[in-house]
Amino acid sequence: MLNARITRVDRGAYDVLTDDGPLRVLALPRGEVATVGDRVALDDDRTRAVALLPRTSLLSRGVASGHSAAQPLAANVDAVLLCFGLHVPVPAPRLEQLLVLAWDSGAEPVVVLTKADLCDDLAAVRAQVARSAPGVVVAAVSAATGDLSELAAYDTPGTTLVLLGASGAGKSTLVNALAGTEAMATGEVRATDGEGRHTTSHRELVVLPSGAVVIDTPGLREVAVRAGEDAVARAFPDVDALVVQCRFSDCGHGTEPGCAVLTAVHDGALPAARLASWQQLQREVAFQARRTDARLRAEERAKWKRVSRAHRARGGRP
Repeated sequence: MLNARITRVDRGAYDVLTDDGPLRVLALPRGEVATVGDRVALDDDRTRAVALLPRTSLLSRGVASGHSAAQPLAANVDAVLLCFGLHVPVPAPRLEQLLVLAWDSGAEPVVVLTKADLCDDLAAVRAQVARSAPGVVVAAVSAATGDLSELAAYDTPGTTLVLLGASGAGKSTLVNALAGTEAMATGEVRATDGEGRHTTSHRELVVLPSGAVVIDTPGLREVAVRAGEDAVARAFPDVDALVVQCRFSDCGHGTEPGCAVLTAVHDGALPAARLASWQQLQREVAFQARRTDARLRAEERAKWKRVSRAHRARGGRP
């Protein structure tokens, strides 16, 4: 069988890339959910995907519409580039949300400050962002001036990148700058709020001249965080280090005596806003986990109801 990598997913079909070139093939059987970046096996006729191959990483988010299932965004990614345009202030809570998603994927998060040419004090903004992303590389780029040097370490053969961020953050413009061509459509940004139109309406994998590949994604308006507790700990290593110093192992970091987290806030070592963001993400992760557990229990009940009905239809015979 021939292996291929998905570059675009449409209803019932995939665009894939093989060693022999691009192909358009029928999608995997119903029930198997593939996304851009996934590797699949094709049938002998090279017309259909027949198997989803093991993943090295999977970037996904919760579905904000109330469903408990996760929405896969990109697979087999090495680095998640979290893009924020410097034409507007960088929102720390959104950055922290995206960091949790990135850490949960198994890939390396990288904060990318786009439109650096529009920033009057880049050093100050970079330092502020670094406080919300401890231990994470913060790169500044400008597609307008062609300065992409701080991404050179990631634009290497065989590396897969995915871009996440709001509409207007300059993701598609950055893809075009890396590709050296108009690979993705771009649009204007509203001056009132810095938001852009959704010029990217689908996820698509683009091969760069370096041999790296980059996956552009539509702008995210809402982020439902569906991740494990470990991902929150990696996004908040400063808070996590304080938690283990609390007097009580089940400290709620509210009114308990001997709370190292509250002491750090009181002393100014930990911003109160960062603690509030950590607590909000802890609640959201726990909520998503409860919804998933409820869905799995419901699916298990439905399965055994089907088995029971089939058993009765056979007159109780095995």
